[in-house]
Amino acid sequence: MRVLVAGFWVFSAVLGCFGSETDSLGLVSPELLKAGGFETVWQTRLPIKKGESLERLFILGQRIYALSDHNYMVSLSRQNGNIIFGTSFAEAGFSVMGLALYQDRLLSVIGNKVVEIDPDSGVQQNTTRLDLGIVCPVARNSSCFYIAGSDRRVHTLRAEDKVALFEVAAEDESMITSIVADDGIVVFGTNTGTCIGITPEAPKRLWQFDAADGIVGPMVRSADALFFASRDTNVYKLDIATGQLVWKCQTAALLEDSPRVTAERVYQYVRGSGLTAIDSESGQPVWQLAKGVELLAEAGGNSYVITKAGKLVVMDNNTAKQVYSVNFAKVSRYVANLTDSLIYIADENGRIACLKPIE
Repeated sequence: MRVLVAGFWVFSAVLGCFGSETDSLGLVSPELLKAGGFETVWQTRLPIKKGESLERLFILGQRIYALSDHNYMVSLSRQNGNIIFGTSFAEAGFSVMGLALYQDRLLSVIGNKVVEIDPDSGVQQNTTRLDLGIVCPVARNSSCFYIAGSDRRVHTLRAEDKVALFEVAAEDESMITSIVADDGIVVFGTNTGTCIGITPEAPKRLWQFDAADGIVGPMVRSADALFFASRDTNVYKLDIATGQLVWKCQTAALLEDSPRVTAERVYQYVRGSGLTAIDSESGQPVWQLAKGVELLAEAGGNSYVITKAGKLVVMDNNTAKQVYSVNFAKVSRYVANLTDSLIYIADENGRIACLKPIE
């Protein structure tokens, strides 16, 4: 996930210029919001201790999860910002890799442990330790956990009792970078560009696809398709059942992060070239924003994008043109919302707000 620290933002929207007057939380100017066509749904301050800072935001289901640089986690309702729980998620200094929601459990990797957390209380329910390093976020389906180890193998553990069932690796034993799983298929990608689909219950290969270079970041499953970025400069879409190439879209540089996938578009950040929006059906670029770094949300045919310069830019997906831009002072943390029009912004001190475009 890209989390960027922005400098002080200077408002330069086509709607006019405004001062830095802020609300009681000191995060967003009401006048600036109004001029930019936004309304505040809610805003609050996270219970982050002095000396800590907000590091990452996650959207999972109907919750926002905020993680500090000391691994303190706060869960909030997406609808009203009410705090569900706050807990010490891991000891300070331990790496936290990924956060996913599977049925009634949050799944994450802390060091060499897979942890399962109650999403209503933040209490750890189960912990599974591997005798080797874990190299990418864990995946699971109704019957198994699939864990990529530093030994370059996927370790399959039965969900009910964590009994090891089988291991599988690519033929070149390349390092695994991502796993996706459901009850019909398990797919893993590697740092040499190999992408392999296997049966969930045994290491039986269903298909293999080879990109020209390594798969970076998490692969993304959307309906019957699989999307991923490669260091060969291409974004790929595969048919997940067969592994057949649907399309590939070449970008201007080596890719370092996974794409953001919505119902109609794929957004890919390219270092040095900004954010590119790609039509998910044709694979053709729709627009490119040279300073764009992250999609925040989509609404009414528009895409809301944060730029490197600290502006919120609104792109019209029909005309492929910029509609207007707005700057929000002191915002330095944000997260891509791929499901609706709500925009979540925050700063390192734990002030967080939910905004909605006024349609």
